[in-house]
Amino acid sequence: MEQGRTRDTAPPHPAPEPHAGARVPEQTRGEHTHSEPPAPRLVQRHSVRGQILDALRTALVSGELVPGEVYSAPALGARFGVSATPVREAMQQLAIEGAVEVVPNRGFRVAERTPRELAELAEVRALIEVPVMLRLARTVPADRWSELRPLAEATSAAAARGDRAHYAESDRAFHRAVLALAGNEQLVAIAEDLHRRSQWPLVAGPATRRADLVADAAEHSALLDALIAQDLPVVQALVREHFTGGG
Repeated sequence: MEQGRTRDTAPPHPAPEPHAGARVPEQTRGEHTHSEPPAPRLVQRHSVRGQILDALRTALVSGELVPGEVYSAPALGARFGVSATPVREAMQQLAIEGAVEVVPNRGFRVAERTPRELAELAEVRALIEVPVMLRLARTVPADRWSELRPLAEATSAAAARGDRAHYAESDRAFHRAVLALAGNEQLVAIAEDLHRRSQWPLVAGPATRRADLVADAAEHSALLDALIAQDLPVVQALVREHFTGGG
């Protein structure tokens, strides 16, 4: 009930609009919030989509989702215990990343990548990351590099278990932390996208052996040693070799 109104009489004229800069009463401000979607529901919906995206990425890296095969959003939704909507949204993101292709009226086909594509990704990554790491080797103090040891050890632990999915995740975390020292967010984002693309499995490719993962992981620690020592030739050689090996 508006202030000033009585049971028996109504105001002769509508209340004037508040002039610019006037304070809006608390009750009036509160009325505008009723039409806004409740925040918890938005957070939950985003969380489900993110969880499904992470699960699909893991399934792709591990080879659980097979290159060349078509998967429907409803079927994957039933598999994860969710509706088709968050699966479809997550698959659209994977299509942007080049991991799947949209098949109209059917679903999504896991991209069939070739060794040539992997080599091209390795070349582009080297063009971007090698100069940055060489510059960082000249400027970053040794104690900052030492702080990245736990990340390198995480890749070694995942490799020792033969856990391809967790190795891929920890591998990206290590490279992301190294490049972040350059202070260029765009660089980190672009390198992360290229790195993720390089981790999708090849079509009819051999299963990744645990020994290969262990060898790749060891290169992280060796790279830190070279960066601390400011051994630029070794840094360059290790990074190029690491990319060629799929790390």
